Amino acid sequence: MNALPKLTLSIVMAAASTVALAQESTHAGHGSHGAHAGHAASAPAELIEGEVKKIDQDAEKITLRHGEIKNLNMPAMTMVLRVKDPAMLTQVKVGDKVRFAADRANGAVTIVQLEKAQ
Repeated sequence: MNALPKLTLSIVMAAASTVALAQESTHAGHGSHGAHAGHAASAPAELIEGEVKKIDQDAEKITLRHGEIKNLNMPAMTMVLRVKDPAMLTQVKVGDKVRFAADRANGAVTIVQLEKAQ
């Protein structure tokens, strides 16, 4: 009878250590994922070259002819894009050459950085 409680205790201890290792591994994964995400956010965005075709202040959108947007797997084309900050639209005019960074925000491709090209 003494062997059964020892066996039960051994099984419980083994299960507990497996759970503890799994939790530690999961937390470590989140920690490293968080660090990676933080690193990605602080990394400078690759700027894409484009040309302003139209500006719609009221809709907070700009039409650009642009090169490939690699981070969004998007080929070169002309398209309407939202801007993260409407003030960006006052810095450029139709015909200007620009450099910009875009990302997805609320399901839409959005310009997160915009500057006139030199």
